[in-house]
Amino acid sequence: MGEERRTVRALLQCNLNDKMCLVQGEEYAVVIIPVLMVGTFLILLAVILWLFIKGQRSQQQRPGHRAIAPVPASRGLTWEAEGHGGKVAMPLTETSVESFLRTITPSLAKLQVPRDQVSEDLEQIHKGSCGTTYRATVISGDPAKPKSVVVKALKEPAGLQEVQDFVGRIQFYQYLGKHQNLVHLEGCCTERLPVYMLLEDVVHGDLLSFLWTCRRDVMTMDGLLYDLTEKQVYHIGKQVLLALEFLQDKHLFHGDVAARNILIQSDLTAKLCGLGLAYEVHALGAISTARAVPLKWLAPERLLLRPAGIRGDIWSFGILLYEMVTLGAPPYPEVPPTSILQYLQRGKIMTRPSTCTHTMYNIMKSCWHWSEDSRPLLGELRSHLEAAARTSDDKAVLQVPELVVPELYAAVAGLSVDSLSYCYSVL
Repeated sequence: MGEERRTVRALLQCNLNDKMCLVQGEEYAVVIIPVLMVGTFLILLAVILWLFIKGQRSQQQRPGHRAIAPVPASRGLTWEAEGHGGKVAMPLTETSVESFLRTITPSLAKLQVPRDQVSEDLEQIHKGSCGTTYRATVISGDPAKPKSVVVKALKEPAGLQEVQDFVGRIQFYQYLGKHQNLVHLEGCCTERLPVYMLLEDVVHGDLLSFLWTCRRDVMTMDGLLYDLTEKQVYHIGKQVLLALEFLQDKHLFHGDVAARNILIQSDLTAKLCGLGLAYEVHALGAISTARAVPLKWLAPERLLLRPAGIRGDIWSFGILLYEMVTLGAPPYPEVPPTSILQYLQRGKIMTRPSTCTHTMYNIMKSCWHWSEDSRPLLGELRSHLEAAARTSDDKAVLQVPELVVPELYAAVAGLSVDSLSYCYSVL
């Protein structure tokens, strides 16, 4: 009997010990498992951070990488020069203006104009923050023939970055080539400071000034007819569209289509100028946030700071038609410039001017669809203009009796008066 009791007590003690072991095992599990989970998480976090930092460093080491919308390859960090195998890219490693100019000038050899061929008698056209624009005469050829040009001179003193940017603009014109409706490059002087860019001279000046002169009781001046008909509006508009199509073929857009950025010749040949925004897209991949464009010419997507494109130029082209048919009136005359976005968001557009036919107004309205995809393509828009021109009035002259006060115009249009004080808006 006593033996059985000892056996039962031993079994009970063993069972109690087993339960204690089980409880102790569960306590260890409660502690160890979370520790392992936390440790695993920290290891994974460290690996992710290491991969992220490594990726960031590799992106920074890639010179052409930018987080922007798909655009033509950036040309701001290399320069194209003529080599034996064609064009080659030269990295900008120069540390001084002089060494940079020595390196880059050979690639512009075909554009170089000897300085002694540029007249010293320079007629100042405009003085801006980047430099001064002059009208000058180039005397070249055999026999020597004088030719009027517009000279854009880089301001001095100029640092390396300013010189590189200025030369980049010369190369941009070289890249574009010539088109009958774009102001083209005549040459350059880059072998030493001051650096010059020589552009085509369109003597009669900008379209906006021409439209204002058409308001006066003047028939002709300097051989230029100062009367404008509906048919001639279509003629000028078609030429602007041809220039925009040329830019689009090079995956570019203008970004600031307006009467002030169009030069006019005596035969009403239109030359689109003011290509600074197109250059920024070409060189940097995007429009600089520091670049200010008058709000009343901008498409809604531009006002909302969305990526710009050729459909924005189509919107602005509708504004250009309004400018021409009103002989240079500011758009949205009843709307303050800072309120234009809210005005458009309410679904409003400009009403038909009294000088505008319903056909032309319908073309304007097609340009002013809020949705970019609803606006016509450049080719379609040009076809509409050509069809409208065939039945347009070529006899009745557009008439607006009020003369323009530049200060009042600038306030209503949202422009600076200084930007209206000269006839050229060159790059």
